[in-house]
Amino acid sequence: MTDTCAFCAIASGAGAPASIVAEDARTIALLDLRQFHPGHVLVIPRRHIADIRSLDDDTGAALIAAVARVARAVDAAFPSDGLNVWHSAGAGANQEVPHLHFHIHPRRFGDDVLRVYPSPPSTPDRSTLDRWAASIRAHLR
Repeated sequence: MTDTCAFCAIASGAGAPASIVAEDARTIALLDLRQFHPGHVLVIPRRHIADIRSLDDDTGAALIAAVARVARAVDAAFPSDGLNVWHSAGAGANQEVPHLHFHIHPRRFGDDVLRVYPSPPSTPDRSTLDRWAASIRAHLR
């Protein structure tokens, strides 16, 4: 826990009130304060982890299980045209709270929430993609 982390404070019970959806020994799911569409939920680890780059495998397994369980519940409670599940890692990805969290966000056709690319992305040739894949493989632990 960090003294200044809003999500750590919620996880410890000492923070601002939160509308808890689900919780277990490792995770908590709560409604986001911002609701573009009803049912926008955040799933966080209880323990402070800055972002996915610092996530251990056991907490990761518990976290993705909670994300899947809550996504099914959001979909049943707030039927929509689809769901987005996302995590922004670091300031360059616009992560607003430096505590790992996954958003589960109901979507509607044409709502333009989370438009991913500001313009059409490039499509590198296979040799470039293979070279990039090899570079990533070399860094797997």
